[in-house]
Formats: sequence, C-alpha cells, structure tokens
Amino acid sequence: MSSQTARGEKLVTLIPGDGIGPECVESARRIVEAAGAAVRWEVRHAGASVFRQGIASGVPQDTIESIARTRVVLKGPLETPVGYGEKSANVTLRKLFETYGNIRPVRELPGVPTPYSGRGVDLVVVRENVEDLYAGIEHMQTPGVAQCLKLISVKGCEKVVRLAFELARAEGRKRVHCATKSNIMKLTEGTLKRVFERIAPEYPDIEAQHIIVDNCAHQLVKKPEQFDVIVTTNMNGDILSDLTSALVGGLGFAPSANLGNEVAIFEAVHGSAPKYAGKNVINPTAVVLSAVLMLRHLGEFEAAARIEHAILVTLEEGKVRTGDVVGYDRGASTTAFTDAIIGNLGRRSERWKVRDYRPIQLPRLGPQPDFVRAGRRRVIGVDVFVESAQTPEQLGRSLEAAVEGAPVRLKMISNRGTKVYPPTGAITDCVDHWRCRFVVRDATADLDDAAVFDLLQRVAARHRWMHVEKLQEIDGAPAYTLAQGED
Repeated sequence: MSSQTARGEKLVTLIPGDGIGPECVESARRIVEAAGAAVRWEVRHAGASVFRQGIASGVPQDTIESIARTRVVLKGPLETPVGYGEKSANVTLRKLFETYGNIRPVRELPGVPTPYSGRGVDLVVVRENVEDLYAGIEHMQTPGVAQCLKLISVKGCEKVVRLAFELARAEGRKRVHCATKSNIMKLTEGTLKRVFERIAPEYPDIEAQHIIVDNCAHQLVKKPEQFDVIVTTNMNGDILSDLTSALVGGLGFAPSANLGNEVAIFEAVHGSAPKYAGKNVINPTAVVLSAVLMLRHLGEFEAAARIEHAILVTLEEGKVRTGDVVGYDRGASTTAFTDAIIGNLGRRSERWKVRDYRPIQLPRLGPQPDFVRAGRRRVIGVDVFVESAQTPEQLGRSLEAAVEGAPVRLKMISNRGTKVYPPTGAITDCVDHWRCRFVVRDATADLDDAAVFDLLQRVAARHRWMHVEKLQEIDGAPAYTLAQGED
C-alpha cells in the first residue's frame, strides 16, 4: 500500500513519460484531482530523456527512491531511443520492483464501435510479468543459431495463478481460464498448468478451465464473451492482451496494472506515439482508466467509480469523441475530452454498469529461493550441445569413439529438437547446432561431476561445444524431455 502524508493523502510517483505520455498523464491527473481522490503526486522521470543523460537503465536513482517510498506509480509510455541503452525502461521498472502480475482488463465501451459491439465483452488477462522468455537470457550458440532461455518457476506460477483467482473474487467474476502451450512445452508451460490445477480447488466458487493458448486466441476472436479471467505466461500474455484490446477499440482504451506485493505500477499499454506528441489530439482514456485501477488499489473506490461512470457517460453521449474513434480531422482535443469527463463527474449511465469492487488479496509466498525442494534426485546423463559442420552419421561415430571406456554412452543426437542419430529415416534439414545426449551405461548409477568434466574433455578434443545440461531424475521422474523421434 502507498505511503501517506500527514493529511492522509496517498503518495503516488507520477512519471509523465515520453511522446504523448505527458498529455495523457496530465489528463489523468486533472480527472483524479477533480474526482476528489486523496492523492498527492511526486513527479519523477524515466525513459528517453534519462537515456540521453547517459543512464543506461533509463531509470535514475531519484525515481527509484521515490517509488521505494510511495510504492505506487502512475506513468506514461516510455521510449527507448535507438543508440541509447539496451534494456527497456518499462521492463527495468517491472523487474526492479518485482511486479509479477500484469492485469489487462478490457470491456465493451459505449460510443466505440467495433465488430464485437453488443456482444458484452468484459474480461481480464492476468499475465505473468517477470520471467519466461522475458528474462532476456540469450546467446548466439553458433554463428547461425541463437538461443533464448525460457525460465518458468513454480513460485512465479503460483503467485500469478493465485492473483488471477483473487482478482476474480474481488471483481465478482465466476470463471478463470489458464492458457498455456503445455502440449508442446511440457516442463515450462506445463508448470503453469500443473500449478493452476493444484490451486484451483482452493477456489470452489470459481470455475477453472485449462485451454491451449492457440485455441484461446481462436476463441477470443470467435466468441470473446465466453471469457472472464485468463491467466497465462509472459509471452502468451503479451500477445493475447493486445489481441483483447483490439476487441474493444484498440490500445487507446487499454489500461493495465503491474502488481507486486510491495509496489504497483499503473500505465497504458500503448506506445509513446511521437508523431502525435504535443498536438493535443491523443485519446487519454487508457491512462485515465489506468488511474482508475490505481485508485482501487489505493482503496479510493468511490473516486474510482465516479471517474469510470463519467467516462461511460461521456462515451455514451458521443458529443465529445477523440480522433482515434471518429478521425483526427474532426476529433475532439485531448483537453476537450478531459474537460468533458470532468464535467460528467457525478453522473451515472443507466445502461452501462460499473462493477462492485473489493480489495484484491495479493498472494504472499515464502521468501526462500528454494521454493520447491526435491526428496531425492539423480543425474543419469548430460546433454552436450556441439557446433559441427559434419553429418549426423559422422558426428555420431566420432562421439561414440570419444566415449569408449567412459561411464556414459551416446544415446542420440538431435538437431533443432528432432532425433537425427541413430538415423530414423526422417528427412531433416540440419544446422550446425547439435544436442548430443549421453546417458550412464549403468542404469542405476548417479553421474558425478568428475565424470561430466571427463566427458567434456573427451568431446572438446574433437569438437567445439558451447553448452551442457545435466539430465536429472527428480523424485523418481525424468526432469527433461525427449527429442522428436527419441524413445
């Protein structure tokens, strides 16, 4: 929860952002203050201007210190200018403060025509926000083959799954779908599925369903009204949440919250749109709705409802609409649209309802890094990743000769996930990146590190290797997957 002033105002770090950000954030600030919310702002900066000062993260120390003090942020979009820094300032902020859950609500809005108007679209995507492929751990393993590590933890999955169920309860929703690609990525995506199925019985009042993520995307286009809450991994959530925004009018109407147990960051998901910056033509609704999410997080439920009702009335009447809805040649200015919402504070739409919200009970798990502990484990082999221009047969015979007399044998070689040695008769277009799987000759043995080092020396004497993974059994179950075609 945010810290407070002596007068009981909640402190919020306000980051105007880049491009159209300052205009949208100013709109939100005016509306929040007009609604009577007990908020006091600390204006700080991040993004393009900070990168140009030579700060590689795009986030200066005084901004970090403000967030650590206030615990709540409302921000505009941030830009990473070409040639300045390597990391997104947005991602930096989310990771620095462990905002592990990204909340992306979308609902049909009056006066915003879409192909789905009248269908009653009203759903929330809950996206894991700090791990998965977005850990950003990448390597060029050969000159022509890149690797990105997809890291999924049981702890990360449990936090985001519990958050999804708690959000459903707080908003009076009745169904949570878990969207994964666990049919292909059985260990990583499968972890989210297994955690979801373990936790779901703790919420008997909420219907729980698993869905394959590509079918989820298909169903969102076909029949989006069937969904209430969707919880998913980081990459899947990035894609699905932009898809859902398009169902209700686009990113100009798409707010988001990045929630952690210590800090919450509220922002629109659209970019900085520099070509519209300073022209007073942009739609601020996404940032204003993000401020509504922020007010509910702060316990300012009455002010949040006043603003949401005012937005609905303004859009329903259709007298003042921005250029992204009616065309920029005849759309209302950003300030005129803001003035209209402020003028409608206190009014309520009769047709368009605002949900009754309760505080979200954020999950709190133990701080220990070894969140999951094995009862027993055994190393039964290793995968050694080798760079070679040889054929599968040449490489296989070479490695078999290399491990003569060693406690391991070559079980198989795969190329981009497909077994190519011993030959299967399949037709595979190979690259110079080979996964070479060695397993213990004695099926009861536990391979020690000395044997692994010996194996690597034997391989290195003949070939260039770049990566090694132990093959483990954890509590009696294989903790690795098989290649396509591997027995």
